[in-house]
Amino acid sequence: MRIGVLTAGGDCPGLNAVIRSVVHRAVVDHGDEVIGFEDGFKGLLEARYRKLDIDAVSGILARGGTILGSSRLERGKLREAAANADQLRRDLNLDALIPIGGEGTLTAAHMLSEAGIPVVGVPKTIDNDISATDRTFGFDTAVMVATEAIDRLKTTAESHQRVMVVEVMGRHAGWIALEAGIAGGAHGICIPERPFQIDRLCEMVRERFARGKKFAVVCVAEGARPAEGTMPYERGEIDAYGHERFTGIGNRLAVELEKRLGTEARQVILGHVQRGGTPTAYDRVLATRFGWHAVEAAHRGEFGNMTALRGNEIVMAPLADATSELKTVPQHRMDESEAVY
Repeated sequence: MRIGVLTAGGDCPGLNAVIRSVVHRAVVDHGDEVIGFEDGFKGLLEARYRKLDIDAVSGILARGGTILGSSRLERGKLREAAANADQLRRDLNLDALIPIGGEGTLTAAHMLSEAGIPVVGVPKTIDNDISATDRTFGFDTAVMVATEAIDRLKTTAESHQRVMVVEVMGRHAGWIALEAGIAGGAHGICIPERPFQIDRLCEMVRERFARGKKFAVVCVAEGARPAEGTMPYERGEIDAYGHERFTGIGNRLAVELEKRLGTEARQVILGHVQRGGTPTAYDRVLATRFGWHAVEAAHRGEFGNMTALRGNEIVMAPLADATSELKTVPQHRMDESEAVY
């Protein structure tokens, strides 16, 4: 078989582990030819690719980012590609395409699959918000980074008797904020699934100060919003790819807490540091398993599907299921943490 692989959307720890696994399984065990498209779907549409053999993927298991590069592509160009799918497949002589990416990438993969390109998707996102799989690689690393940041910020917050607001990634799902907040012992957690109550946050801080605990740490997802009418907040514009540009809830919350409490509050935005660096052992293993099973699915002809973790097993799930709805934090998970506001 001639198998193409690409990485699209935001980068994520573990992408290189998938690429490495695909090459090892396809080339060594099946005698396939593997090509890697550069810069995501742009490379696919522009026929920019390079051969991937064992030497090309040597030493990349523990590397963050992606050796193939990544980018986002406007939906209009993808629809144009889907309309010419047959010609695209013939020109590239593709027997299978393995796109690795999040909700947007898998939506594009489903579009191309419906148009006739043989696709086996691999889900990735640090947000852990793809509903068809129990877990995505990259999430464990992001939670570890955010947890370590909370651990470190607690000591400086206590030293200076401050309130620290730690903003983590999570546009529409608060999994990173929830799990890092719990693991780091954050005193408040704000997630997109539940508009937070600024009065309750202030009450929590006052109660801590009254008990002699002269500091607090609040972990907030970038997509978190205050309850309607409780504090100033402006929604951001929508970019060319359909994503809302967030206006910095961490900063707004820190300003509001300081104004209401009369206590110094600082915000720390972790941003892309959560995406970078070495993946954890868990993410390396899950990414490797996803790559292995993607190749096997291609050889079985199970196109139009993606790899998914269910319990401890890797199964195949329809791409349509991956993009039908986001996996958000359910109420019972919020209830497990008293710090969710």
